[in-house]
Amino acid sequence: MRLSFALACLLEAGSALSTVNRKACQQPTRDPLDGCPKNTLLVGPGQKYTTVQSAILGLPNNTATSHILVLPGNYTEQVNVTRPGPVYLFGQTKFPNDQSKNAVNIIWSNATGSSITPNIDNAYTSTLTVAPTFNSSTTGSGPTGNPVPADTPFGNTDFRAYNLNFVNDYRPYAAGPALAVSVSYANTGFYFCGFYSYQDTVYIGKLGNAYFYKNEIAGQTDFFYGFGTAWIQSSLVTLRNCGGGITAWKGTNTTFVNKYGVYIHDSKVQKANASLALTGKCALGRPWNALHRSIFANTYLDDSIQPNGYIEWSASEPRVNANTTMAEYKTYGPGFNATGRAAGNVTIVMNKKQYEPYSTVEKVFQYPFTSKGGNTAWIDTYPER
Repeated sequence: MRLSFALACLLEAGSALSTVNRKACQQPTRDPLDGCPKNTLLVGPGQKYTTVQSAILGLPNNTATSHILVLPGNYTEQVNVTRPGPVYLFGQTKFPNDQSKNAVNIIWSNATGSSITPNIDNAYTSTLTVAPTFNSSTTGSGPTGNPVPADTPFGNTDFRAYNLNFVNDYRPYAAGPALAVSVSYANTGFYFCGFYSYQDTVYIGKLGNAYFYKNEIAGQTDFFYGFGTAWIQSSLVTLRNCGGGITAWKGTNTTFVNKYGVYIHDSKVQKANASLALTGKCALGRPWNALHRSIFANTYLDDSIQPNGYIEWSASEPRVNANTTMAEYKTYGPGFNATGRAAGNVTIVMNKKQYEPYSTVEKVFQYPFTSKGGNTAWIDTYPER
């Protein structure tokens, strides 16, 4: 399947869509929509739209840019975005550059592998899903997961969320995959958002692109996983406990050179609170298959991290070979142990030359179905303005 000319033009034009003064829209005022773009939909108690999903369904199924403002509160629902046109979700807040003061929580409670839902795909559990079809969002099993039909269109070209928390609170521990967000065949940006679960918190599926800026992402087991590309920038990775690894990626054989993987940059990895006895117990990741790619770069690691850094999938099935990239570049803090990394013989401590091909968003975000890099017009490059 090749990138259509129309889609390529739409993706290239994404930078023209980032001129909205989102802070003016998010600021609480007597008329909540003061400062918002024309035709912004309002979600909140007593409004025409009382759920985020009802507002999503109220948008036209076209390529125009749409905006939704969500008033403070807890919204118990699943949100599914299938439309191709850009969608911007704003959480109302007095503190648009401070994730810790977010006042909008979107909450769901479901997991697969549990006694209640033992056989459903992980896709059914997610609080937020951005994908063109259900089939494109499923995880599946085996070395390549569920196949996506060849005629599946690319989905949303520019989805953004600001100051919203997405929570899957099925259990206060890892009880099976319980996704807070799922992205496939779509470009998504999350700014000053929170993602909270215990297992498989963030799923970036096939042809999924996700950029996280100053977010908090919390979990216990494999809580960054998927097939696509995720870039976590200047964020807080919160360890609620230890199990599996922080990352678990499943690489894909393609006819072109791909950069699929998860890249955690200029961030902080630390336990949720000082009462957790996690010293030396948490792994940076483990390979969901032998094409796993994850890199922690210029990131602080607290003492929760195991001396060896990454681990094999299991003793009987290591899933590690010459194509496995479980790496660090200039990580620091008590969680970095050069001697332990060397002794474990799994973690790659990269030098500058090894790291360079993955050092910027322009190098890792590729256009769909091609090796062409620079697919970044959908990223808000000035999110704090």
